[in-house]
Amino acid sequence: MYGRKFLLVFGMFFAVSGVQISGQTTATSQPSAPSGTATDASEHQSSGMSPQKRRTQKSKEELEIERKEQSQRILGVVPDFGTTSRHHAPPLTPGEKLHLFVKGTADPFNWTAIGIQAGISQGEDEFREYGQGASGYFKRYGAALADNTSSGFFANFLYPIVFKDDPRYFRAGQGSIKRRVGYSLAQEFVCHSDKGTSRTNFPNILGAFTAGAISNSYYPPSDRGFGLTMSRSAISLLYGSVGGLMSEFWPDIDRKVFHKKDKSQQPPTP
Repeated sequence: MYGRKFLLVFGMFFAVSGVQISGQTTATSQPSAPSGTATDASEHQSSGMSPQKRRTQKSKEELEIERKEQSQRILGVVPDFGTTSRHHAPPLTPGEKLHLFVKGTADPFNWTAIGIQAGISQGEDEFREYGQGASGYFKRYGAALADNTSSGFFANFLYPIVFKDDPRYFRAGQGSIKRRVGYSLAQEFVCHSDKGTSRTNFPNILGAFTAGAISNSYYPPSDRGFGLTMSRSAISLLYGSVGGLMSEFWPDIDRKVFHKKDKSQQPPTP
């Protein structure tokens, strides 16, 4: 689901994760309003709404939650737009899947990470036929950008629409660390369907291999072939697993290391 950009902050992630993570995540709860307050008044008013209007209002609330989820960042920098802590989150429409893909691809961090990746590739003289200098750098940058974009397009947009699957990462959020690590690694190969069931993550798997096959059209001749395509696709899935671990545990680390608390858990203002 995520690319090589996560490796750039992987070291930072585990540097701050020295604080022991609790095996159980506290469930978020909304403060209850006293009887006879605005909550009761709202319920009384909504009782006169038509079913269609109530569904529209609920839809607006869900859209607001999705908007907040799609603004999440790890360390305040790395986009984590495709992660939800809601186990029964409503499925995304095709348009919302497109929006999620475009937002992640166009994010400034994505372009910066690709630039760093291209610089490392040039420093190691990877894809030697691209040469050195500015020309070689921009060829490597273009190849890395094409890899990232095509992988996201197929794994997070096209195949999820074809297979009617949800491209988001659904956090476990609770349980032992061992169980959550196993769950996170499995999510690279198991996904939520639009119906809410779990099944093989064909969009992610096929997306990695499709992007790997397409890369043969722009990689140097010496870096093409079936074997290299398979290895690049497998590495892409490995990077995705790293991204899943970060998405799973970052909220816990963020809360324990930076002492950030969910505002919904604070007592209501008198």
